[in-house]
Amino acid sequence: MPLERIVSTALEIVDEDGADALSMRTLAQRLGSGTATLYRHFDNRAALVAHVVDRMFGAVRLNGDELLAMGWQQALRTVAHTMFDALARHRNAARLMVEQIPLGPNAMALREHCVAVLLDSGFPPRTAAHAYATLARYVLGFAIQVNGHGGAGEPHEAHLSAVFQGVDPELFPATVTVAGSMPVPIEDEFSFGLELLLSGLARMRDDV
Repeated sequence: MPLERIVSTALEIVDEDGADALSMRTLAQRLGSGTATLYRHFDNRAALVAHVVDRMFGAVRLNGDELLAMGWQQALRTVAHTMFDALARHRNAARLMVEQIPLGPNAMALREHCVAVLLDSGFPPRTAAHAYATLARYVLGFAIQVNGHGGAGEPHEAHLSAVFQGVDPELFPATVTVAGSMPVPIEDEFSFGLELLLSGLARMRDDV
């Protein structure tokens, strides 16, 4: 059975039923085969998860030379938004990335592009490594929130807005002051926080 079909089906299971639903037995049943077929490709579930995660990174299609030409801030901004969009297309799969550090070929290529941009821009190796790790975890954290945002039982933004508008001004005067701007859409939070992260890296680079 082709590896591509197996990994695609595994990702479908995660998208439809959640990360915890992915098991060798469930995948074999969905494929109409036995688990022995899967164990020819993967030693265990962790190996399967690694392939599924790298499949998601494969959707982040960025050219290393183009990123270098952008300058480091725009390059990281582009990478972050592209990763965020790719992960947001899968409702549950981002949670798989919490289980292990992505080391598949697609994830390694993306890491290589980003670290190369940072090194080329004068960041010391240790800072470049920390910067990419922080960026990746930042994107993952927001992707997990987005994938749970608006699910069953989640309050709608209109409801949240009404809650903020209706708080007691004597108890929460600061909240009342900013109530017209709350809740902040999660996509706006992502962009705002990303700019703070990039600004902090810029100051760190200038101090080197």
